[in-house]
Amino acid sequence: MLVILKGKYAVIDLPQGKVSFDETMDLSDMKVMTDYQQEWKQIFDESWRHMRDFFYVENMHGLDWEARHEKYAPLLPYVNHRYDLTYVIGEMIAELSVGHSYVNSPNNAGVPERIQMGLLGAKLSRHSSGYYQVDKLLEGANWSTDLRSPLTEVGVNISEGDLILAINGKSTKDMDDIYTALVNTAGKTVELTTNAEPTLDGSKKSLVKPIADESALYYYNWVQDNIRKVNEATDGQIGYIHIPDMSVNGLNEFVKYFYPQLKNKKGLIIDDRGNGGGNVSSMIIERLRRELTHTQNIRGIPYGNTTPEAMVLGPKVMLINYASASDGDLFPYQFKTLKLGTIIGTRTWGGVVGIRGTLPFIDGGILMRPEFSTYSATESKWVIEGVGVEPDIYLDNDPAREYDGKDDQLNKAIEVILEQLDQYQPLPPVPADPDKSR
Repeated sequence: MLVILKGKYAVIDLPQGKVSFDETMDLSDMKVMTDYQQEWKQIFDESWRHMRDFFYVENMHGLDWEARHEKYAPLLPYVNHRYDLTYVIGEMIAELSVGHSYVNSPNNAGVPERIQMGLLGAKLSRHSSGYYQVDKLLEGANWSTDLRSPLTEVGVNISEGDLILAINGKSTKDMDDIYTALVNTAGKTVELTTNAEPTLDGSKKSLVKPIADESALYYYNWVQDNIRKVNEATDGQIGYIHIPDMSVNGLNEFVKYFYPQLKNKKGLIIDDRGNGGGNVSSMIIERLRRELTHTQNIRGIPYGNTTPEAMVLGPKVMLINYASASDGDLFPYQFKTLKLGTIIGTRTWGGVVGIRGTLPFIDGGILMRPEFSTYSATESKWVIEGVGVEPDIYLDNDPAREYDGKDDQLNKAIEVILEQLDQYQPLPPVPADPDKSR
């Protein structure tokens, strides 16, 4: 029997007791000859067969699935690259017209090694002097390694408007592009020479560690800006939460922003736009739909505890768009069905025939098989798939205005929730102290 433990292989007799790794084999340099034409045919047939056997309904959406195999199989002799095979399989399964029906090539299929660019967490522009100016610093949460903004860290004294005069001693004035000096610097220490004026006189030097990806910082800044907009426009009465997906990350974002706002907010805007899906929407809905039965008074504390705990008593508004997908579709569907509040935006993606994981191919590629779907709890009717969830108030953002920082959907949500707040009945005042001396 061949056994493996932490990357080490050993051949043993059929185990009758403890497995021994006293003698192991080094397979790190083992090479295997592959007949790609045979392997690609096997992968094609396996894709077709798994769809046939695991697709969520037996009728394959009315398609003659045997005929689809015969339609696309003749292309296999002309497949000369793994991406060709992925394309052929993708065309075949696309005829099912369903979400979550994907095929991916292995990660190493002709993809060159990427050298990471070092990024500074800032917007830069070419100054009239030839140097590069820091136009905007991205706000960071520098206690988190995932949200580190290099130019805002402790010990780095760089401000918006400063000029980057040199990187590791090389003048940026002579560079066609400042990022040529930041190639392969992600996570490595770099010396920046900066000054408020385009001169080395009075300049200062700072040691920074560039990052490989600024997307998390841009997302963090967008969320923080939205929180500030809502807070300022509602005089602190309304909370804001964006949920990026329905996985661990999205649940963490919900917890991070939901619970701190329970005691001092009268209503809540829940932003589901761009939600990439997952499987935790019901956990979030459970918290949003809690209904109050009674509350408590605690001496010396201006508020007590509600029963159940952790609930938003006032109005709720949800934002959706075309990129609210999968469990990000199911989230507003539940919100709407349970009448938890008003939904604003555009129709959601409309893909809820779900998967239970991916099918791995022998070469490291994968297939996603749509295995289960959603139908109404009140009537025999499929819901959402291919249609999406319609908002109560339709409003699409103008891309140019959105690029300029004007979010009309969010502005409408603020307007609507403030109107609803005027109709909201707060908790009754604490009753008079009981007098039982009589």
